[in-house]
Amino acid sequence: METSESREYEAAAAESRDDGERPQESILSGNEVKSTAVVKYSAVPPPAAYARLQEKTDLKLPPANWLRGISQLGQMGATSLGTSRKSKPFSSFGMAYDFIDCIGNDVDVVSDSENIKKLLKIPYSKSHVSMGVHRIGRTLLLDELDIQELFVTSSQTGDWNWLKELYQRLVDPKWQRKKKSREHFYQKAILSKFLYYSINGDCAAESVPTPIVQPTDSQSQENQIEVGEHSWPAPLRTPASVPEDGNPQEQGLKNDFVRNILWTFEDIHMLVGSNMPIFGGGKYPAVSLRLRDSNKPINILTGIDYWLDNLMCNVPELVMCFHVNGIVQRYEMIKTEDIPNLDNSSFSTKVVKDIAQNILSFLKANCTKEGHTYWLFKASGSDIVKLYDLTTLCEETTEDKYQNPFTMPVAVLLYKVASNMMMKKVQNRKHYGIIRMLLLNCIKLLDKEKHPQFVQIIASANYMISELFQLNEPLKQDENGSTLNENSDDGYSEDEDLPEDSDENGSFSNGSDPSDNKAIAVIRSVGELSVPEKYKSTHQIRPSCAFPVCHDMEERCRVVLNYVLEGLKAVDGSIQKESDLPAADPSIPIPLKYADESECTGHSSLKKQIALFLDKVGPVHDTIKLPSQSGMIPNTWQYQMKLNLIFKASRAYFILSDAATALQKYGRALRYIKLALQSLDAYCCLMNNLSPEVLFFLSQCLTLDGDIQLMLAQNASNRAAYQEEYSYQSREDQEILHSLHRESICQAFSWATELYMDLEYQLSVSCKCYEAANELLCSCDQKVHVVEQHKQVLKRLGNSRNEVGVFYMNQAAAIQAEGTASKGITALEQELWKKSFSYFEKGIQDFETIEDATNAALLLCNTGRLMRLCAQAHATTGSSLKRGEFSPEEALYYNKAVDYYLRAMRSITRWEKHPAVWDSVKWELSTTYFTMATLEQDYAPLSRKAQEQIEREVADFMMKSLKYCDIHTESARQPLCQYRAATIHHRLASMYHNSLRNQVGDDHFRKQYRSLADLHYHKAVKLFQLLKDAPCEFLRVQLERVAFSEFQMANQNSNTSKLKTLSGSLDIIINSEYPFQQIQSELSCVQAQRGACDEHQEKVSENGSSNLNEEEVLKLVNIFETRLSFLLFQLIKMLTSKRKSRSMVEAISLVLRKALENLDSKGTFIRMFFFDYKSALNTINPSKLIKKLQDWDSTPHCVIGSWISSAPDQN
Repeated sequence: METSESREYEAAAAESRDDGERPQESILSGNEVKSTAVVKYSAVPPPAAYARLQEKTDLKLPPANWLRGISQLGQMGATSLGTSRKSKPFSSFGMAYDFIDCIGNDVDVVSDSENIKKLLKIPYSKSHVSMGVHRIGRTLLLDELDIQELFVTSSQTGDWNWLKELYQRLVDPKWQRKKKSREHFYQKAILSKFLYYSINGDCAAESVPTPIVQPTDSQSQENQIEVGEHSWPAPLRTPASVPEDGNPQEQGLKNDFVRNILWTFEDIHMLVGSNMPIFGGGKYPAVSLRLRDSNKPINILTGIDYWLDNLMCNVPELVMCFHVNGIVQRYEMIKTEDIPNLDNSSFSTKVVKDIAQNILSFLKANCTKEGHTYWLFKASGSDIVKLYDLTTLCEETTEDKYQNPFTMPVAVLLYKVASNMMMKKVQNRKHYGIIRMLLLNCIKLLDKEKHPQFVQIIASANYMISELFQLNEPLKQDENGSTLNENSDDGYSEDEDLPEDSDENGSFSNGSDPSDNKAIAVIRSVGELSVPEKYKSTHQIRPSCAFPVCHDMEERCRVVLNYVLEGLKAVDGSIQKESDLPAADPSIPIPLKYADESECTGHSSLKKQIALFLDKVGPVHDTIKLPSQSGMIPNTWQYQMKLNLIFKASRAYFILSDAATALQKYGRALRYIKLALQSLDAYCCLMNNLSPEVLFFLSQCLTLDGDIQLMLAQNASNRAAYQEEYSYQSREDQEILHSLHRESICQAFSWATELYMDLEYQLSVSCKCYEAANELLCSCDQKVHVVEQHKQVLKRLGNSRNEVGVFYMNQAAAIQAEGTASKGITALEQELWKKSFSYFEKGIQDFETIEDATNAALLLCNTGRLMRLCAQAHATTGSSLKRGEFSPEEALYYNKAVDYYLRAMRSITRWEKHPAVWDSVKWELSTTYFTMATLEQDYAPLSRKAQEQIEREVADFMMKSLKYCDIHTESARQPLCQYRAATIHHRLASMYHNSLRNQVGDDHFRKQYRSLADLHYHKAVKLFQLLKDAPCEFLRVQLERVAFSEFQMANQNSNTSKLKTLSGSLDIIINSEYPFQQIQSELSCVQAQRGACDEHQEKVSENGSSNLNEEEVLKLVNIFETRLSFLLFQLIKMLTSKRKSRSMVEAISLVLRKALENLDSKGTFIRMFFFDYKSALNTINPSKLIKKLQDWDSTPHCVIGSWISSAPDQN
């Protein structure tokens, strides 16, 4: 029968409990015992005034309101009669469910107040103690383990026979059920009637039937059997399902206490349940009411009972009613702090405090395994307290470890505590280790085969453990580079507060009793519990709950996937369907095929696949209402849990793929991203309306897939190794993939995840991946992270399109290089140009969209290169396969190239923005202008243009090329720029030189050409002098300068002008010493290499000729020798024509003859010194001159010296 109190409790269970939490602190008597009580919940109204009964009131007669529902009494009116059991075996679990926030860290003990009192009275009482103990984090749950009731149940069901046998063997060999006396039921009936009288004093006593006042033995036994069957459910007699809200009342774990109190006794925090009626009113706001027989004095056990009840409920006073044989005699009021000092029941409150601390220390030191059921037992009349691990004993004595009825409640409570800690977003990181241990113990207790009703908890626990491993955070490392445990509690150390293993910390032993080797710990004497700090600091020990350290990201993801797999197995096992897929055979891997060229179906098929995919994931479909392929019904827990697990698996595979990409293991990366996309494919089959978060993550996966395909294309030489990595598949991946195949064929992304053999198709797939990711991001809300990701995708898309464009451009260049000039431009070349240009244009648009000027400039530069390639293909050839004139088509494409290069420079705007790209674009632009100038100069289109126009255009192109050729900035390209600038000046000088020779009549143009030619020759010489690897070019310029001087000398009339020009020509030849030294140095190196490496003669010859063309050098030297002879001959002629003295003519002839004779020998050279002594020659001392010549190591000094000393004419 449901009372009004129970209905009120159920109605108030969901209400907030904060309003009633009013802590009150008391320090009692002189013993300084501190106690604080906070009422967390109360199912009764405020205390009502009690009615003081008149003397001689007969309590044996029932009042008129007896056994009627009265809210002030709560459940006491029924329990005092004995019609219900004293305490449920799962009472602590009911409280734990209601106050889940307190479990795990804040509270040390959760129990019925009666159990707390029984433990604290152990040293004073000879009665037996039997309690079940469970550990949840730092919290101990204590429940009465009624052996008599349990064994009565065992005789009916056979579930606890193993414990009964153990009890009989170790504790009481002659055990039999002890029956309760009639006096027991009589006293309970008297108390019940007294309370009903006290709540309503106006009720007259009426004679009403009193059920079960004196039950017969058979009735009592039948009643107890019935109670036992209700109190101790057989194993697996649990609810068919666990509701989402986890309502414990629907699981048979109901909080039956009218009052739940958070009681702090010294440093011990306890959540206790109490049914003690509290009365109040008037000058007594709160009192407890007790009934005592005057013939029986109060003993110490009763005093401790009364004192502890008042402390727990924070009641300051006790009202005691004395009776004789049920006739009321008198009342007495006692303050709570005076109860320990009553006659015949005095006790020390400090000793009780020590008992509490020692018992808690003993239990916490030995009840260390979460999920295990411990049994604290003290036999009647014994001083020994033993602690058994019933879970271990059950596993040893029976094949079915689930015979323990506490298994399921403990597992559910572990799950609820972990879930509650997970909800605390602010502080849950430091509790990750505790949460993980709670969930692992929960999973260990439950078996999906034996407990199908708890499959939801198993799946959810595995998913929550996987959530503890943060996949989006990098591994932290200390200064030494070792991995830190970032998820563990920073304030916790496993070595913290650990007691030393000595007798000073307690005299209990771990299974040291020779008569009972099953007990894990024993207190040899209850008297030890009264010793202060006997087990000091032991209760501060925490279980080892450090969060595991993952040394790398792959290990972390593998741990996550392991838990995801267990969760998927639990969900799949709970789905009933006749056409269920067969179980995967772990020995047969699921094939991951790769595609070769024959399997590539072309770009049209690829576009169709992408269109179907985008249509599938688009946010326009209605929510699925039909069962899934595996039989799951939408909006069920299986449906939602599998979605969460699949999404978690996809994230783990994505992280694995990203890590493999960073390690350049691209085959492995493609395999992982394939599994990630297959997971998302299954997710899409279950959930058509994808959330923005899922769409965003899907775009990330496709972006990474595009990166991998691009890297595979760029590293095609290692394709065999990548294929081996791609083909490998672990057993775990196979089982996860099998679970995914229950929902989908997982082929929606096959176009993006195969290892293709065709390079072109692979590059196209990379582009399509980026395009699909771009489409998905466009459909998402444009938040900050989405906008940033969109920029990254467009950047990658532009880069991929650039790669494809370069690929097609290189193919066209290869065809052009292999083909003959007579075939002309093929259709294939034109198609490749169009494809390349299309990809370049789209890539430029991508970069311009995100305002990436640098990359846009690079693509514009590549487009200019494509235009130059087209120009080269349009070069005309004649009938003899010789290069024809510079055609208009060539000029058109070169001008387009110039336009793209100029756009690139405008895109960068200035050098400081990106110096490397700016210099590269300038160089390419200079090269284009230089190529146009050289082609028009070497292959002049005289059939279409006049020579003067061609010269003007060439000069214009050359000067523009020179403008973008930076010769002053120090860089790796500076020597190239200097060489090009020198070449430009050389070509311009040669052009003006040629124009000067061809110009007839117009002195103005002749003078202008002469001036420009001389200017450019001098600039070319200065630049060639700065270079170390262009001696031949330097000599060629010098020879052209000599020829230019000779041309000028031929047009001069006066001997003075000719002599001046001739002297200038000789100066040019004299200043050509530097290139000859360079040539000699290089030739010496080549000769040394040939002499040292005769066996590699051919290779050395090639290396030597690569830097210096010996044949060209010989031609230049011969020309140089010829021009020197000519100039010297001209000089002799001019001097002879002036009729100089014979001595001077002889001197010159002698020098010339000696020089020519010396040069006739191969490999020789001459060194000549020219002195302009003028008139000082007549006063020179020959001996001194000869000594000077000897110091200079001049060979012909003796000849010259003798000639000077013996000359007849010193003029």
